[in-house]
Amino acid sequence: MSRTVFMQGNEAMTEGAIVAGARFYAGYPITPSSEVAETSSIRLPQVGGLYVQMEDELGSMAALIGASCSGRKA
Repeated sequence: MSRTVFMQGNEAMTEGAIVAGARFYAGYPITPSSEVAETSSIRLPQVGGLYVQMEDELGSMAALIGASCSGRKA
């Protein structure tokens, strides 16, 4: 049984990443991707994942590389 769900593209991208196994997000809300951070902060804890709000792009990249090196899909 299928159902129709309406959502913004950034929300759909986040849901797709979760379905694909992503369980870690390090970033911060900034236009035009604020919905990615907002949706990740809600959905990742629901599936056993972790959301970390970072201070800038470089900090985000360092956290994502660390998560990836430890075996997490980020």
